[in-house]
Amino acid sequence: MLKTIPPMIDPFGRRITYLRVSVTDRCDFRCVYCMAESPTFLPRKDLLTLEEIDRLASAFIAKGVRKVRLTGGEPLVRKNLIWLIKSLSRHLGAGLDELTLTTNGSQLASYAGPLANSGIARINVSLDTLDAAKFKTITRWGDFTQVMAGIDEADRAGIKIKINTVALRGVNEDEIEALLRWTHGRGFDLTLIETMPMGETGSDRTEQYLPLSLVRARLQDRFTLEESPHRSGGPARYVQVRETGGRLGFITPLTHNFCEACNRVRVTCTGTLYMCLGQEDAADLRAPLRASESDHLLNAAIDAAIAAKPKGHDFVIERGGKPTLSRTMSTTGG
Repeated sequence: MLKTIPPMIDPFGRRITYLRVSVTDRCDFRCVYCMAESPTFLPRKDLLTLEEIDRLASAFIAKGVRKVRLTGGEPLVRKNLIWLIKSLSRHLGAGLDELTLTTNGSQLASYAGPLANSGIARINVSLDTLDAAKFKTITRWGDFTQVMAGIDEADRAGIKIKINTVALRGVNEDEIEALLRWTHGRGFDLTLIETMPMGETGSDRTEQYLPLSLVRARLQDRFTLEESPHRSGGPARYVQVRETGGRLGFITPLTHNFCEACNRVRVTCTGTLYMCLGQEDAADLRAPLRASESDHLLNAAIDAAIAAKPKGHDFVIERGGKPTLSRTMSTTGG
């Protein structure tokens, strides 16, 4: 049982209960809205070891975090990730309510069973289309058949699946109804996400940006969307779709700022803590982590960072404009 430490409360009275930890900046896809086709990845020596990630996440859990999500890049390309998951799962029921991860699905066929056996009960899978050719265009390197096989394997393993879809104008906006029917038909939840102006990706995201207010209005012409009290611990706001019986989420950083109830922080694979997805404010946790075997310095660094958490992001998307932030989502842990 972890020793209880006073909870983390930011300057705006928000209690921090959700930690997203990137285990790697590497990915086996090159999605057009996420990263350039030939990115420069961090030297492996700069990454936290799995043991350090375990210690860091455990410190956050002791300070009141109830949900930990492992991200990347693609987390399942990190060697020995199952060891980390098994280690962190010791906190489930002893301070931690949920340990989960977000994946592109490429490695799921091999890892679904080990994930389920290591404490992962729910995952998010990023999937933006049901068209194999379009999938290749969006991901640049992805194999649609491989991802679908992985989703099937995770479903068989008893893992609850939520599909995350980035809504892209002129790319998949005509598929959203089909994605809704497919996910709900499989018993999966679906969450739609607006593209975010983070990092240079080699494409102009003003051409891709599709307001979810418009998507929702279109869906309401075909479906009955009933407000849902369901919360997953993140920024999504949900509706229940009467005709399918399934749940649909919307993540709207641009059309409807979700900062007011922000309860989360992000740690990169190098130990940099970002208090806000859409701001450059950051704190180095690697140095205090490595400076002492005690967590005293680490806890002090976390407390100082939470005390400086900004009120919200300043995402702006403008035609021809530079991204709001220089770092990519894959670097931040998306």
